[in-house]
Amino acid sequence: MTEHRSPLYFALRRFADNKAAVVSGLILGVIVLMALFAPLITPTGYADQAYLTSALAFPSAEHWMGVDDLGRDFFTRIVHGARVSLSIGFAAALFSVLVGIPLGAIAGYYGGWADWLVMRLIELFSVVPPLLAAMLLGALTNGGFVTIVVIAALFGWVQVCLLVRAQVKAFREKEFVRAAQALGASPGYIIRRHLIPNSISPIIVGFVLAIPLAMMLEASLSFLGIGVPPPVPSWGQMINVGMDFMYFYWHLAVFPTAALAITVLATTLLGDGLRDALDPTLKGR
Repeated sequence: MTEHRSPLYFALRRFADNKAAVVSGLILGVIVLMALFAPLITPTGYADQAYLTSALAFPSAEHWMGVDDLGRDFFTRIVHGARVSLSIGFAAALFSVLVGIPLGAIAGYYGGWADWLVMRLIELFSVVPPLLAAMLLGALTNGGFVTIVVIAALFGWVQVCLLVRAQVKAFREKEFVRAAQALGASPGYIIRRHLIPNSISPIIVGFVLAIPLAMMLEASLSFLGIGVPPPVPSWGQMINVGMDFMYFYWHLAVFPTAALAITVLATTLLGDGLRDALDPTLKGR
């Protein structure tokens, strides 16, 4: 009976068997919902200094994560920081996919000089340390949301490109591609209508795995002071400020660090789970 099941059925079953990926997906889902509905679940605005008399207060029933040095509710800052990190992560991942898909498809389908050119471009971006390049570009442009997204996308497309290239190379000699060529279909048509749709699995995996890379890059730049400008909350920026108080007011460094670590770990494990579930070599298991 199982031989009549669709590939999606086997992928979902493999994903469900991966408990770490399932739990990570649930955790990430909760974080995304908190970020989306941040104004509804937080007592104040992220920049409101409504608790100056309680500045640096420790976590309590009134302030779940305490109060920062400027009298702002820290839970509010953490939740709104999730908005910034996830927005940058998703935006950078989207741009990475938009760049990586066409380059990977062209390299995989045509081979020859096109493949050589794309691989040299990949090698160029692979040898440049992303953080150092991001620091330079961030310093030149004074950081900001758009700058960080562009910087993250410049380095995030490489993995997507390699995944799509490998998939297209595996499919370009298949019978359905040969049939389309024999019927006179153009290379662009074959890539758009046949090869890219059959490469959707690595595209999804590449998209998900590009998110934590962009989030870590944003946190690093914000930690160094060239990321998202204050008072917009960023976990990296909050960790930087918390380092000055960590020996006495531990919550200012611990909570943003934990939020960043949990989100990045959950996204990475989810991406690994999707990669294993969508691996065509595991079909039918």
